[in-house]
Amino acid sequence: MNRLEAGATERRTFANVSSEEALARARSLVPALRERAERAEAARGLPSDTEEDLRKTGLLRYQMPRRWGGMELPLDACIDVVAEIGRGCASTSWNVHNYANHAWLLAMFDTRAQEDIWGDDPDALIAGGVAFPQGRGRKVDGGYLVSGHWNFCSGIDPSPWSMFAATIRDRDDGPPIDYRLCLVPRGEYEIIDDWHVLGMRGTGSKSARASDAFVPEHRSLAMATIRGDGSFPGARVNPGPLFRVPLVAVAGFFPGATVLGNAEAALELTLAAIRERRTSYTAARMSDFQAVQVRVAAAASRIAAARRLMCADCEQAWADACANRVPEPLTKLAYKRNAAFAVQLCTEAVDSLHALAGANGLYDRYPIQRLFRDAHAAAGHISCSFDAQGSAWGAAALTGAVTNPML
Repeated sequence: MNRLEAGATERRTFANVSSEEALARARSLVPALRERAERAEAARGLPSDTEEDLRKTGLLRYQMPRRWGGMELPLDACIDVVAEIGRGCASTSWNVHNYANHAWLLAMFDTRAQEDIWGDDPDALIAGGVAFPQGRGRKVDGGYLVSGHWNFCSGIDPSPWSMFAATIRDRDDGPPIDYRLCLVPRGEYEIIDDWHVLGMRGTGSKSARASDAFVPEHRSLAMATIRGDGSFPGARVNPGPLFRVPLVAVAGFFPGATVLGNAEAALELTLAAIRERRTSYTAARMSDFQAVQVRVAAAASRIAAARRLMCADCEQAWADACANRVPEPLTKLAYKRNAAFAVQLCTEAVDSLHALAGANGLYDRYPIQRLFRDAHAAAGHISCSFDAQGSAWGAAALTGAVTNPML
């Protein structure tokens, strides 16, 4: 009997939680998350009561396999649940999708790696740095020696494990022979406290550094196995369609959902403020200005279009996974393009709404000021860059060139 079976009766499970129930749980947290957002900023990390709420509701496990007590929800949860939490606090939303995505990835690793982490604690958080140029590794007997300096490791402080990206070479000046995600326990890397930033402060996205950390073979995952064909090591025990979704192709949905929720919060708070506001010098009602009415309508349209764009792609990716179809590279690139475009729409909406605050938008106490900063900080993620994702699709559409080796 393994530890999963031995501890099954003692551990809480969320295997029977539906998408609707998960969304309701996320919605119930929004008021508390808004109240704690300033505290998260000041702490440069999630408050302990927020982390406990996320554990109790199971929302950190929405992409975790049911066999380990996770929800294993359909792909649309990565937009619906994450955006709903983003209505409360963008930093919390970002860390939720980050932790959940790493649990999703762990399900694709060898079953021994799942046992190493979840066997002791199914609530164990996994942080990580997933920029492959920042990590390097070489094959040795039984595994890999991995070194690197990874920045933007969101939520790394409370995480006992991290998942680091490494480009594998035979020699330092040699060509890449593999791209792997490597699981490293907390004691084998250094956390660098450099997270002093414009926005998304509550994510605690510090840097990490490792030097020749030994990673057993079973704690590494080849990116070539997660393109959607079900060839990943964990497929025998986690065969569901969630784990057949080509992860790199849909990676933009996750930060995109946080940006979407943040924009929806900005619209909601702006509408409430304008209904009550009068101009400082003439006392005219702001809600009576046609220009204001048109501006909020345009922002609402951008946000709605962003949601529909991402949800439509999410629905198609899920249908393909359920049917065991692997999308063509151009389709995968279109998912990445559309997620980045949705972020651009949301950022434009938040900019427009923040401008309606006038001089009031300068104050820290004005909540949309933080949402404005968070929108621009989140949009800096490479998955959110329309220049990067749009040009990749354009090159493939025009010339047939697909340069991403992980698609």
